[in-house]
Amino acid sequence: MEFLQYRQKEEIGYITLDNMAEFNTLTMKLLEEMDELLKQIAKEREVKVVVIEGSDKVFCAGHSLKEIEAKTENEVLELFQTCQRMMRTMREIPQLVIAKVKKAAVAAGCQLVAACDKAIASEEAKFATPGINSGLFCSTPAVFLSRNIGRKKAVEMLFTGNMISAEEALQHGLVNKVVPAELLDEETEKLAKEVTKQSLNIIELGKRQFYQQLQMEDFQALNYASEVIALNSKHPDAQEGIRAFFEKRPPVWNDMKKTVQ
Repeated sequence: MEFLQYRQKEEIGYITLDNMAEFNTLTMKLLEEMDELLKQIAKEREVKVVVIEGSDKVFCAGHSLKEIEAKTENEVLELFQTCQRMMRTMREIPQLVIAKVKKAAVAAGCQLVAACDKAIASEEAKFATPGINSGLFCSTPAVFLSRNIGRKKAVEMLFTGNMISAEEALQHGLVNKVVPAELLDEETEKLAKEVTKQSLNIIELGKRQFYQQLQMEDFQALNYASEVIALNSKHPDAQEGIRAFFEKRPPVWNDMKKTVQ
């Protein structure tokens, strides 16, 4: 891979954005590499959590304005559709995805954080959707941003382009946790291990259920959830988990097999 690095530590996979010549911008090539890597991770089922991280200088500066300027309108559309496909893949893989943000995450970099299932930031991290300052409103970042934080704060970020601090991001629901920079690695691993103790099969089932029900009316969602939990109850990992509960022992998951549909 040219613009990404990947390493695995036990049941956690770490994807590092490695395009520092362009401040980790989401170029077409990087997006294609990311999509391919996520699909490979999903297929291999060797990890339960995927952590996406940047560098010590920047998490991600969004899309490359140079690339956008050089492309035709149809080519720009293709770039953003490629980003859309990558983020759909991120949503659909069985693993939970955590953004690990040490420094700035702006524009589509902020979108990437918002699109992840969880996020942890250092006290030095900052977030912004500053496209409007360049006459290119952050339309695509607005989608996930407005689904993470309240409308008023989203409008403030989108229409001023101003940075917000990690503490503000925590206050408004963009990240789960803020820690000192020197503890970011340790605390990210701790956050991931809170998930890796679970069955990958049930993580996959739960992740699908969670995002499906979000867009439903309350009782439509409850009806769907009732069907999912009934099916879940007869999954081998659920049966093992219930037995382990009664026997007062840790469960032994059979989670490398594909989950129920």
